[in-house]
Amino acid sequence: MVKHMEKLLEVNHLIKHFPLDKGFLAQLLSKEKRVVHAVDNVSFFIREGEVLGLAGESGCGKTTVGRLILRLLEPTSGEILYRGKSIYQNTKEEMRRLREKMQVIFQDPFASLSPRMSIGEAIGFPLKIHTSYTSTETKDLTHEIMEKVGLSPADFLARKYPHQLSGGQRQRVVIARALITNPDFVVADEPIAMADVSVSAMILELMVQLKEEFDLTYLFITHDLATCKYLCDRIAIMYLGQILEIGPLDEVFKHPIHPYTISLLAAVPVPDPKFRRTDPIPKGEIPSAVDPPSGCRFHPRCSFARAGCSERLPVLEKVAGDHWVACPVNQ
Repeated sequence: MVKHMEKLLEVNHLIKHFPLDKGFLAQLLSKEKRVVHAVDNVSFFIREGEVLGLAGESGCGKTTVGRLILRLLEPTSGEILYRGKSIYQNTKEEMRRLREKMQVIFQDPFASLSPRMSIGEAIGFPLKIHTSYTSTETKDLTHEIMEKVGLSPADFLARKYPHQLSGGQRQRVVIARALITNPDFVVADEPIAMADVSVSAMILELMVQLKEEFDLTYLFITHDLATCKYLCDRIAIMYLGQILEIGPLDEVFKHPIHPYTISLLAAVPVPDPKFRRTDPIPKGEIPSAVDPPSGCRFHPRCSFARAGCSERLPVLEKVAGDHWVACPVNQ
């Protein structure tokens, strides 16, 4: 449940293109600069205390959006406002102070932890960057957050190294590291993708609990729509660098409008062996982000596509309340 109505974060017309590396001869023979359209004109907002799910297939640009918000990547164009101020106008020192309140939970906990740092050192390291706590104070705060995320006994586990922990424990470590600076906003980049089903359920329950305790705002990046309903207030559906539908979770789940959203929801597993799917499955493969289709980017795979879908680039338009859709067929 969202406790606040103020916008914490606003993303306006965000674009990120990655130039393609060419060989020396190719650069001489061709003047054309080809790019990967990772994020193309993405706009949304997140209110304080809210969880926005950003969902879509692998490679659609979800993680790139998260990294742009944290300014781990610089955009090609666009604007990101945090509490009404553009983060791209911040100096390096202002950005360092802001990152104390903007943290990230990376998808692969093993890859994001240094094998040379003990668990206690890894979790407490953000305090060394952002605060002036003494070693004793840092140790005490590290053990306190470890206990809160279920890493107990903290004194024993703090001396361990990443390879000595289970996958679920490592995931709790990166959650603890993200929360130790008491942030307001957390980008959770597929935080349960590397965990099995039982561990995933515990991590989701932990994230809900910590959200209430720390009054957090999440951007929850996932490819699994089934997990969104346990955590998210609103959901944005992303495809090939663009947002196709965004709205309250219950509204989008009960009344999906974009054909891509309908296909994703139809693919959610149903615990019934007698259940048989009747919804059409998208045709073919995801087009290349180097040469995306004209018009609606989903139209080559859409069962409801019309002639105009390849000509008109749809924009998000309100269909009801806070529910927005970018679809030529429904506009």
